[in-house]
Amino acid sequence: MTSLPEDPTRRIREDDRDTAVQRLQEAYAEGHVSHEELDERLHQLLTAKTHSELASALASLPEENAGTTSTIAVASGRIQRRGVWRVPRFLKVESAFGRVHLDLSRAIIEHPVVDIELQLGTGKAKITVPRDAIVDAEQLRTGWKDSLYKTRRRSRPGGPRIRISGTMGFGRLKIRHARR
Repeated sequence: MTSLPEDPTRRIREDDRDTAVQRLQEAYAEGHVSHEELDERLHQLLTAKTHSELASALASLPEENAGTTSTIAVASGRIQRRGVWRVPRFLKVESAFGRVHLDLSRAIIEHPVVDIELQLGTGKAKITVPRDAIVDAEQLRTGWKDSLYKTRRRSRPGGPRIRISGTMGFGRLKIRHARR
């Protein structure tokens, strides 16, 4: 089942709905859902108002193969992921020159532990994690500046553990928790 943001009674946004519809369409294309069931679940998704209603429409779908390593790489320029996106179990981010911004605050995180490996030359990086996430950046090696991260004093149990590793040449990593 998809792990949706913190409060299941919170109203959904259109991009949350779009992501859920895409997941259902993928299950149909893979033959896991009949045409009739697709119509029924699509109606549920399109009329849903809260995250719990979205989750119930996706409840019995098979697990996605999000356990593989995904790599985002550019030679120069900006790498940016924000909004609703599916975070793989292992994410490798490579950039020789440029900025990196990963916003996991509204991302779909289906794994209790997510490993993010940064291989950055120059440029700064910013990672926004969910409010209840536990962050471990001990395995990150920096060449020029230390990372900016303050551990949250109060953290609700059940949040994902985000482990950040790799190397950064010239630049700084800033990690912050989402406010909502």
